[in-house]
Amino acid sequence: MAMGLPPLSKQLFPIVAGMVLVCSIFLKAVRRLGYSFSPIQLLLLSLVLLAMVAAVVNRTRAVYLVDYACFLPCPTWRFPNSTLIEYARLVPAFADDRTVGFTTRVLGSSGLGDETSLPPGDHYIPPDNNLVVARAEAELVIFSAIDDLLAKTGVTPDAVGVVVVNCSVFAPVPSLSDMIVNRYKLRSDVRCVNLSGMGCSAGVISVGLAAGLLGAAPHGAAHALVVSTETITPNLYLGRERSMLLSNMLFRVGGAAVLLSTSKDRARFRLAHIVRTITGGAQDSSYRCIFQEEDEEGNLGVKLSRDLMRVAGDALKANITALGPLVLPFFEQLRFVANKLLLKLGRRGSVKVKPYVPDLCKAFHHVCIHAGGRAVVDEVQSSLGLSEEHVEPSRMALHRFGNTSSSSVWYEMAYLEAKGRVRKGHRVWMVGLGAGVKCNSAVWECIRPAARLDKAWAGCIHRYPINVPHANVNMVAESDPIIAV
Repeated sequence: MAMGLPPLSKQLFPIVAGMVLVCSIFLKAVRRLGYSFSPIQLLLLSLVLLAMVAAVVNRTRAVYLVDYACFLPCPTWRFPNSTLIEYARLVPAFADDRTVGFTTRVLGSSGLGDETSLPPGDHYIPPDNNLVVARAEAELVIFSAIDDLLAKTGVTPDAVGVVVVNCSVFAPVPSLSDMIVNRYKLRSDVRCVNLSGMGCSAGVISVGLAAGLLGAAPHGAAHALVVSTETITPNLYLGRERSMLLSNMLFRVGGAAVLLSTSKDRARFRLAHIVRTITGGAQDSSYRCIFQEEDEEGNLGVKLSRDLMRVAGDALKANITALGPLVLPFFEQLRFVANKLLLKLGRRGSVKVKPYVPDLCKAFHHVCIHAGGRAVVDEVQSSLGLSEEHVEPSRMALHRFGNTSSSSVWYEMAYLEAKGRVRKGHRVWMVGLGAGVKCNSAVWECIRPAARLDKAWAGCIHRYPINVPHANVNMVAESDPIIAV
C-alpha cells in the first residue's frame, strides 16, 4: 500500500515550491532587463531561500507548554526518615542490624526530608503491594494531577488529541494511557503511547515524543497530554542486597501532568530544544548500571551499580556536547571546539590540556536537574560549575518530595515559579538522567510567567529554601561505597 506524505511535508511542499517559483520568475525578470548574476550572488540568493524555508519549518513545528500540574500527596501518606528506619527493624524481610544500619546511613546522607510520602501499601507490616493497591495508587496520582491541570488551563478532555504516559516499572493491562482515556472519555481517534522501562529521564522523552506527534497533527491546533510518574507500590524490594535496597530509601510518590499545544494562545513556555543521548549501546557497564533483576533469594528489585556516578557523568558530557551548539553563544562554542582539538593533540604528544567545561550559565537562566539523590546533584553541580542557586530547585524538591523519578524536573520547575524567579524570555534547562544510561535535555523559553502557585508548593514554599548540608561522599564511600550513588 502506497504511503502518502506526512502532514508536515504536505504543508511544506507548496511553501517551498512557491518560493522556488517566485525566485525563478524574479531571475527571469532581472535577466530580461539585461542584468546577470555572478556565482557568488546566486549562492547568496540560495542561502536566503534556505533561511526562509528553515524559518517556515521552525514556525510550523513550534510546540508550546500550556501549563503543568504536580501531584501533592495527602498527609496520611507521609513517611518520615525515622519511620523508615523503624520500618526496617520491624519488617521480617530485612529486619537485621546490618540492614538497619545501612538504612540509617543512607537516609542520613540522602538529602530527603521528613515530609516525603510513600503509598498506603508500604505503610503496612508486612507491606501490601498487590496489583489492586498498585493500580489504586496510579489512579489517584495520575487523575489528581490531570484534574488540577484541566482546572488550571480550562481545556476540556475532548480537545486532547495525543496522550503520552511514562511509568518505568509498573505496566498493567490495560495500559495507564488506556486508563486515562477511559476515565476522561477521550476521543476515539486519540493517539495513545505508553512508555515503560525508560527510567527517571522518561519525562523529557515523553515531551519529545508528544511534540513529534503534535508536529505531525493533520489539522489546526492540537493538544497533547503528557503524564510522568512512577508507581511505588509494586516496586518495594523485600530483600537484603544493599545495591537494591537503595531504591526503597530514595524513591517517593510523585507525578506530573503536562499539556502541550501547537497553538501559542494561553501558552506559558515554548519548547526550544530536545536533545537525547544514551551510552548503554556501546558499554555494558552503562547498560547494567541501573538494572532490574532478582537477588540470590529470588526477590525482585532494581540494582544500582557503584559505577553509576561515573557513567551518569559520561552521559551528561555527551548530552552537553550535543546540546552546546544549539544554545551556547558563538565564542563559547569556539572555545569549546578549540579545547576539543587541543585535547586530541595532547593525547598524541606530551602536552597536558585541561578539558574545558562550557559556561552553561550564558545559555540558561535556570536549571532543573533530576533529583535522583544528593550525590547526583552534587556531582552535576561540580562537573558543570553551577552555583548553589542553580541547584537549589533540585535540592529543595529532593528534600520535600524525594526522588519522584521522571516527574522530579516538574517539581523543580514549579519551585522556580513559586519563588517568582522565572520571567518572560528566561530559558529553563531540564536535565533527566535514567536507566540505559540515558541523559535527556529539554530547553524551555518562558512566554508568560505563572499567575498562581502550583498546588504542590503552595502550602510550604514560604519555608524554602532551607539549609541541606552537602554529603561527604568520600567518607561515606570509604565505609559503604554503594551509598555514594
